[in-house]
Amino acid sequence: MKLILQKTQTIIFLLYGFALVFAQQNMKLPQDAVFYMEINGKQLNKKINWQKFNPFLQEVTKKSKEKPSWTDYSKTGIKYDATQYHYAGFNDSVKVYTAHFILDNKDKFLEFINSTKKKGLEVTKKKNYSYVDIDDDIFVAWNDNRAVLKMISYSKPYKDTWTDDDIDSMAVAVDSAAAVVDSAYAEEPEKPFNYKDEIQYLKDDIKYLKESIKDNNAEIARMQKDIKYLEKHHEYPKEKKDSTDKNYSEKDNEILPPLEDENMEGETEEDAVFRKEMDSLKIETFKIVKKLAEDSFDEYFNSNLELEISKDILGFRDAHSDVFVYTDYGRIVNDGIYGKMMKNYEFGSIFEKAYNSNSSYNLYFDQDKVKLVNSYQHKDDEVQKNISSLYKGKKNRNLTNLINDKSIGYYSLNVDGSKYFDLMYSLLKNSGEGDYQKEMELMMETMKIVLDEEAIAKIAPGNGIFVLNELKTKTVEYTDYDYDDEYNEKEVKKTKEVAMPDFTFAFATENEGYWTRIFNLLTTNKKTAKKFIKKGDFYSFREEKNDGYFDQLLFKVKDGIVYITTSSENIIPKAQSEVSKKWTKDASRYAASGRFDVKRLLIGMEKEFKSPSERKTLDFVKKNVGEMYFKSEVKGSKVETEIDYHIKTSSENSLMYFFDLFDEIYKINESEKKAPIL
Repeated sequence: MKLILQKTQTIIFLLYGFALVFAQQNMKLPQDAVFYMEINGKQLNKKINWQKFNPFLQEVTKKSKEKPSWTDYSKTGIKYDATQYHYAGFNDSVKVYTAHFILDNKDKFLEFINSTKKKGLEVTKKKNYSYVDIDDDIFVAWNDNRAVLKMISYSKPYKDTWTDDDIDSMAVAVDSAAAVVDSAYAEEPEKPFNYKDEIQYLKDDIKYLKESIKDNNAEIARMQKDIKYLEKHHEYPKEKKDSTDKNYSEKDNEILPPLEDENMEGETEEDAVFRKEMDSLKIETFKIVKKLAEDSFDEYFNSNLELEISKDILGFRDAHSDVFVYTDYGRIVNDGIYGKMMKNYEFGSIFEKAYNSNSSYNLYFDQDKVKLVNSYQHKDDEVQKNISSLYKGKKNRNLTNLINDKSIGYYSLNVDGSKYFDLMYSLLKNSGEGDYQKEMELMMETMKIVLDEEAIAKIAPGNGIFVLNELKTKTVEYTDYDYDDEYNEKEVKKTKEVAMPDFTFAFATENEGYWTRIFNLLTTNKKTAKKFIKKGDFYSFREEKNDGYFDQLLFKVKDGIVYITTSSENIIPKAQSEVSKKWTKDASRYAASGRFDVKRLLIGMEKEFKSPSERKTLDFVKKNVGEMYFKSEVKGSKVETEIDYHIKTSSENSLMYFFDLFDEIYKINESEKKAPIL
């Protein structure tokens, strides 16, 4: 019995040991990754129509008149019905994007890589994989059934004015390779000031500016000539074969390739030194990114080829979505340029704490719509708790009555205004740095004493709605500038048509008297009374010059609602259809919701599209765009926002809808490029 127990223990120990070994062989997601994406190939591949997609890829990837180097993008050797993994990260000197693929035909994949990489580049063979650089900053590695693509950008690390931190660890690892290029950064001694040189620089600038004016005037004259011809003939003129017009002859329009030594002509000794230094920089940068790529490939292909992702990243992933994306928004902002800039301020950590959040996205390409579900979560539990409380506001029926299906769209908000203070306090808490921590705490306590949260919340509890009824066309006058033969500037009065929004913005209040006193004050104040007057039941604001995007703005306080609108008719509730009644229920149910009819929005903006290609593209898009709808609510420890875009075409599904849309726009633009020019 004792022997059996000993053997059992030995077996258990061995199994446990093997489990540890295999666990250690997993390839972990890099710690500096701020972006992660999974593409559900099993679902997505079924929705792609390769008979349409393949010819389009050939068209957009071909170079001038050359035949496409690859003819079938549906057979690249990549297993499209398998899951793909993508992630990206950055630090002070290195930015990396990585994609993992599963192969179903290695030979076909090698054919595809050979057609993509530059001619003459040799494949590097390692112990258990091979790799090649298809560009200076793009590397691909593979074995029999896996492939990895890496795009790496490297810039020389340095200490900036925002931080005293040392250069990052990754840069240190490759510093020996970068040491050669340090000489290129050596500063030249500053030359003494020479006023004669300065005078010559200014004269050269004046000469350049005058030539620029001539070129612009010539281009304007050509366009005006085109406009007159189009207005009369509704097409561009066909160019004659024996045309002698120097400006438009085929010979003059031909773009000749540069000579091999064109850039070398007239090269000074100083230019030659600079060029060699730049070439040296480029070579050494390539050595660095190649070393980084090779180290990463070694790590992956020496593992069990399984990518280990933390539960925090996958927490809101839906296995049924077509695409899942995770972003560490806090690190993207705070570790980037903006975050470094904020560290230059004493209370910059407040902003760091505000941005310290994660967002996950699940994307679905359904038959009749595209659905995107965003899950937002702050990393600080207390801040997230206050955000969730903020999203649980009271409902207001008087606001939702403004929703109607004849409008272009609306945005409705129901939040608890009193919770803004709790959120602000949680952001301020523990945000002080060093000697300022006590000052921050004292300021928080003072705010709590001075501010009457309930009274302020009654002014604007947090219920509001914006309704865009339509876009009207308005002719406005503006000032442009022209130049005479001597290049003297003169003002020219012109007119143009702009889209003028007809809208209503309304929000609830429990203190009508406060807003009434504000509007009355504006009508009596010496500076504002000229523009702000009492007009019946409304207060009216009107600019002296009628050159803005609004003729007037009307203000009114009624039944606990403050209205700001462009027309008095807008605040009268309209009859609601069954569809708009559903929107009204959603506006009362969710913390935020809204919808926009993209087609009607484009119709209202059509005056903004001038050129023939823009008009043709607009006409096509108007026939095919759909409606957008969204809603936000608190679910557990996250704020979830769902955005639905309903399609209105005969495409197989919503994925191919976007392809069909882009394909037709591409064809329109290409046809315009081939059109003869006057």
